[in-house]
Amino acid sequence: MAVYFVDSSALVKRYVQERGTVWVVSLLDPTVGHAIYVARIAGAEVVAAIARRRRSGELSSDGAEEALRQFRREFTSAYHIVEITPALVERAMALAETRALRGYDTVQLAAALEVNAACLSLGMSPLTLVSADGELNAAAMAEGLPVENPNAY
Repeated sequence: MAVYFVDSSALVKRYVQERGTVWVVSLLDPTVGHAIYVARIAGAEVVAAIARRRRSGELSSDGAEEALRQFRREFTSAYHIVEITPALVERAMALAETRALRGYDTVQLAAALEVNAACLSLGMSPLTLVSADGELNAAAMAEGLPVENPNAY
């Protein structure tokens, strides 16, 4: 079993057809048995991304509603959710000072690092961050995390 932390830029590909969707769908397939972690804020970010695509006409209303239904159904059942705690925000603030990231990206990275530390303390392999955000991927690699970019598939 592999452990993955999936940020919003990659998670949205599960619900909206775009570059990397096939790879993300196969990675998130529950029959494969991977442990998939997401930050609590991914809920708001994925819903916002789907709604933005509906408003722009990139997704039909019916398509967006189906994507939103599926995401809401799976958000709490298919993924391990990392809660946003004061300690996690403190770590995100420190990352914001040292890495060139947007605010929520520092929270995503802090959450991934928190899960990774737990994996390592249990003698497991490091988790892999899955993100389609080049800046977040660069910062994660600088922090020692393996990274997969679904846009490469």
